Amino acid sequence: MALIELKNLTYHYPLTNSPALQDLDLEVQEGEFLAIVGANGAGKSTLCYTISGFIPHFFKGELAGSVSVAGIDPTKAGLGEFVQKVGLVFQNPFNQISGSKFTVYEEIAFGLENLGIDPAEMRERVDEIIRLTRIEDLKDRSPYALSGGQQQRVALASILVMRPQILVLDEPTSQLDPIGSQEVFQVIKDMALQGMTIIMAEHKVEWVAEFADRILALSAGQAIKLGTPREVLGSPELPEHGIGISRYTQVARKALQAGLWPEKRSMPVTLDECVQGFQEIIA
Repeated sequence: MALIELKNLTYHYPLTNSPALQDLDLEVQEGEFLAIVGANGAGKSTLCYTISGFIPHFFKGELAGSVSVAGIDPTKAGLGEFVQKVGLVFQNPFNQISGSKFTVYEEIAFGLENLGIDPAEMRERVDEIIRLTRIEDLKDRSPYALSGGQQQRVALASILVMRPQILVLDEPTSQLDPIGSQEVFQVIKDMALQGMTIIMAEHKVEWVAEFADRILALSAGQAIKLGTPREVLGSPELPEHGIGISRYTQVARKALQAGLWPEKRSMPVTLDECVQGFQEIIA
């Protein structure tokens, strides 16, 4: 059985006529890394909120269809049951940081304190996550004295220390520069390599092409494509729905028009695939 299963899912935000998600079917297996792409308003955040239980508990609205996340139906269970099953990381780390702690170390321990975790276990778990997220040099600093990338890593650490079964990220690098984005993606990549189930909405398609097992493309709340990074990001349908494609795909398409790309080779979505294609022409 899939770890996450959505069937015929439709959701309307309060006081709206058009659905944010419509007739969506999706299964995600344990240990899978699923990326979600789409233009603004496509339903990416709404899907993240549904999987993490914020819909229907925080955003009320009207939810139809069925949702099962780690064996839990969010319409029948409280949001508190999701805390140790699903961790949600927001676009803006300011929305994640509590504002009640003076150091990064204390901030990461905050959620464990609320759960009443034994202090010895708490210290062990915080030390482990600080090491895994490579923020040892930040642990004694104020969360508000950090760069955007550093803050997002702290936000990630504060979720990961809870040891969720599923990690959901809603465009975690949307407000970060390239260096900050790389720092955050490295942590996410490490978690994926350890077998964590990851759902990530992201507009930087070159990154998700590199790491995701599958990609779901959304448009107006509906699934328009689901498959491997190459199947989805190499599809000519994406620009029709306002979804950006990989710069490597763009370069290869122009090269093909100029006779500088192997006709039988599919369009690349990663740097390595792009290099391989041009190497064939040179050879």
